[in-house]
Amino acid sequence: MKEKGKNFIESIIDKDLNNGLSSQKLRFRFPPEPNGYLHIGHIKAIVLNFSLGQKYNAPVNLRFDDTNPIKEDALYIEEIKKDINWLGYQWDQECYASDYFEQLYQWAHLLIDKGLAYVDSQSSEEIAQQKGTPTRPGIPSKDRSRPIQENKELFTQMKEGKFEQGRYVLRAKLSMDSPNMLLRDPVIYRIIYATHPKTKAQWCIYPMYDWTHGQSDFIEQVSHSLCSLEFMPHRALYNAFLTAILPQEKDLPFQREFSRLNVAYSMTSKRKIQKLISLGYVDGWDDPRLHTICALRRKGYTPQSLKRFVELAGVSKRSKVIGLPLLEYCIREDLNLHAERVMAVIDPIKLTIVNYEELYSEDITFEKNPQKPELGHQKVRFSRELYIERSDFMETPPKKFFRLSIGKQVRLKGAYVVQAESVIQDQKDNVVEVRCIYYPDSKSGQSNGESDYSHIKATIHWLSVQDAIDAKANVFDRLLLSDDVDSQKETDYQELINPNSKKTISIKIEKSLANAIEGNQYQFLRMGYFTADKGFDKENRIFNKTATLRDSYKP
Repeated sequence: MKEKGKNFIESIIDKDLNNGLSSQKLRFRFPPEPNGYLHIGHIKAIVLNFSLGQKYNAPVNLRFDDTNPIKEDALYIEEIKKDINWLGYQWDQECYASDYFEQLYQWAHLLIDKGLAYVDSQSSEEIAQQKGTPTRPGIPSKDRSRPIQENKELFTQMKEGKFEQGRYVLRAKLSMDSPNMLLRDPVIYRIIYATHPKTKAQWCIYPMYDWTHGQSDFIEQVSHSLCSLEFMPHRALYNAFLTAILPQEKDLPFQREFSRLNVAYSMTSKRKIQKLISLGYVDGWDDPRLHTICALRRKGYTPQSLKRFVELAGVSKRSKVIGLPLLEYCIREDLNLHAERVMAVIDPIKLTIVNYEELYSEDITFEKNPQKPELGHQKVRFSRELYIERSDFMETPPKKFFRLSIGKQVRLKGAYVVQAESVIQDQKDNVVEVRCIYYPDSKSGQSNGESDYSHIKATIHWLSVQDAIDAKANVFDRLLLSDDVDSQKETDYQELINPNSKKTISIKIEKSLANAIEGNQYQFLRMGYFTADKGFDKENRIFNKTATLRDSYKP
């Protein structure tokens, strides 16, 4: 039985240690392909591997699976490292599959020598057709019986660039009738003429993932190779290749699978994200409507919130789709503890206190965060002319509307009780100003300021017109209309995209936010959590809405 508090991966590792595996031989790895930015699905693998490294005091390698120069780029390598560092992790060795190209090439010759690989001249379409189906055996290639020496010569000439791209491939000779389709003589090398981000033009043949994976783990002495569930059928290849080329080795790595992090309404296919960018549906890899790590960071998510999300989602062998409310719960929980409280009005309407001295003002003191008293206090100016939220006033309110209306009273947060007396309307009869009176003895913190007005049922926030600064806020809705886009074929992106996924609005903010720094996170009182967008400065004051202030969801 699995020990309480441990996931099944930890139980496997503990069993291996109890059976004689030295703790000094523990090593983990995170092996991304540098063909795009990391997304929310990668976070689980990152957190799992690095957390195991921390728990068992074992090193963790960062290995780039750079075996396809057509799709890979040095930019992605740097962005992946940036994302992992931002999450708070440091790797032991920075490795590249391309570091092992020569050794993999020599091992491929060894496979040919053993009669376990052959050069095939068929096209990829012909190979696919001959593989059969899970219930119908495949048809062996006409080149399957090619002599060993001829295979070696052709493979050498492939490496030397003697053939055009697509002319030949190297296939492993396994089983054309295996129920596991991956074992039906898989391609392990193909010819590609492209500039590799690391090896440049040194190679023109490139190994496939299944030929690279296990051998790279062995070279790096990875003890536990952890993959998501879709790689479970690949485990047979992982083991077959290692035992074929290293039959005498006793301490071979082994692969174990865990369920990937599937999040509803998330697109994690790099190819599909690229398509969204090229079609202009999103602004780039870091568009806050996406669930790439850089997009989540730009939206205001913190490393702590994402690690908490992985923790609550759990590590298991069963696939499931995690709802967005859990993700939003985790950032809301974190920002409640750390975000500074500030005054901001999203949809402003003017409120004038007619019996407040016109040129007088006073400072109202607020805690920056009641959860963290050590952050101290800040002062916000209170004056005769204020902005309040338009939704906090109604001329003809329904029952149980406890905010401001004609003849009704509310408390202005941290300040006074006011009562609406009249309104000023524009030519279209829209209310543009609410005129009210205040009660000087009602100030919060005064001896009678609260007890005598305990009947007041609503407190609203405000912002002095004198100190209000213009800014903008990006408010987001779900980008995708389907909760499982990755499994769908993108026949028409217009059917998948929410046309109202982003709205940019003009807001008023307090002057303390004038010099906010990109990435700073705030709780706009009563309105939600907002983060200063990239490039934030006095000419470009834009905030991204990170999360609502509260939600009924509980994990």
